[in-house]
Amino acid sequence: MLFNSVIFALFLPTVFVTYWFIFKKFLRLQNLFLLFASYVFYGWWDWRFLILILFSSAVDFLVGARLDKTESSIVRRLLLGISLCVNLGVLGFFKYFNFFIDSFAAILSSVGLQADLPTLRIILPVGISFYTFQTLSYTIDIYRKQIKSTDNPIEFFAFVSFFPQLVAGPIERASALLPQFQNARVFELERAKDGLRQMLWGFFTKIVVADNMAPHVSAIFDNYTTMSSSSLLLGAFLFTIQIYCDFAGYSNIAIGTAKLFGFSLMQNFNYPYFSRNIAEFWRRWHISLSTWFRDYVYIPLGGSRVGRAKRIWNIIVTFTISGFWHGASWTFIIWGFLNGLYYLPIMLRKRQKQYVDIVAKDRILPSFSELLAILTTFSFTLLAWVLFRSNSISDAFEYIFRLFSFPEASEGYSGYTQALLIAIALLVIEWFQRRKKHPLDIISYPTMLRWSIYITVVLAIFVLGSFGEQAFIYFQF
Repeated sequence: MLFNSVIFALFLPTVFVTYWFIFKKFLRLQNLFLLFASYVFYGWWDWRFLILILFSSAVDFLVGARLDKTESSIVRRLLLGISLCVNLGVLGFFKYFNFFIDSFAAILSSVGLQADLPTLRIILPVGISFYTFQTLSYTIDIYRKQIKSTDNPIEFFAFVSFFPQLVAGPIERASALLPQFQNARVFELERAKDGLRQMLWGFFTKIVVADNMAPHVSAIFDNYTTMSSSSLLLGAFLFTIQIYCDFAGYSNIAIGTAKLFGFSLMQNFNYPYFSRNIAEFWRRWHISLSTWFRDYVYIPLGGSRVGRAKRIWNIIVTFTISGFWHGASWTFIIWGFLNGLYYLPIMLRKRQKQYVDIVAKDRILPSFSELLAILTTFSFTLLAWVLFRSNSISDAFEYIFRLFSFPEASEGYSGYTQALLIAIALLVIEWFQRRKKHPLDIISYPTMLRWSIYITVVLAIFVLGSFGEQAFIYFQF
């Protein structure tokens, strides 16, 4: 079920009313109802997807319970191994089986051998990468004795499948989200209002910004060999805005929806395009995934507490795996590897935490040096997004080559003015609201001005929005 669909517009108020008006005084029934609603939400795509999430949830619930009851290091490692093998095995089969088969066949072909290897028509379950990492963090944290397991299957299954963040995050930790299912929730009007504001901003960035960028991005990337350098730059810029607004839009809708039900989810984006270096960018972009890889991959590899060569290796491995998590394609792997290369100079100069505060904190405009740092970081990020968006490595490299080679026999792309103005307006709005959790956090504004802004955003959605119920980009991951 898509957030930007008619069925969700009917689903959400129905669940909200039932949750608060029928089950308000019964925590267990609230949790059971949320579990049911989440399975309806997820099964709306394909009821067969429910089999996988049920299986994954059951395995980690049982493993977690058993981990808490044994002190044997051998048994604990065995149980953790079961969780890792089951979850990563399921993820690997559905997401990467054909990739490995095709890659192996290509290697054989490169040395003159032909192999007729089998491939399968596998449907990738929506959100499998997200809930797999969420359940894995649960068992790993229990193994590390950082949290205790729950003996309530309804709470745990609801934690795994919580519909606002099920499909594309944020990837929540059990230590933060699971206790919220264990404690009674009280309806708070101000929290609900803020949830609606954050949802409104999420719908605006998805429907008005991201979905308006999409056709222009596709037209340029699909025909890049006929485009001028300026058009290729435009395509890369519009995709840079599209993917941010598409994914951050989903996160804002998810976080806002959770607030309606008395839950708090972690912030997943914090104005990343105003970052002054790549390290700051990755502290502000897809925060739940970045911190997941930090805690469960980078630090276990040794983190920064090792020699220089090992630190370099740890960074490259972590970023490359992160790229591979995004999809079964060499473009994603190279994208992750490239971001690792971007990060290395910062790490080697020990400037990972050089920028931990907001840019131009007490000023309207950035200094020249801050502006230069922001533009430099944005430019490197934009180039990396070309890899992310391209259909193949060769397409990506040719796109970048043509971008910098100023081809003569090429045509410009027209009809982009509205999309470009929307993108620029988005960046301006976010700049002036960068101190807020989200741009519509305007509770301190005078009432008349506040409602004028709300009405303007709603009108913009209906007038400028693209209502084709386009799926969110990160659903494919």
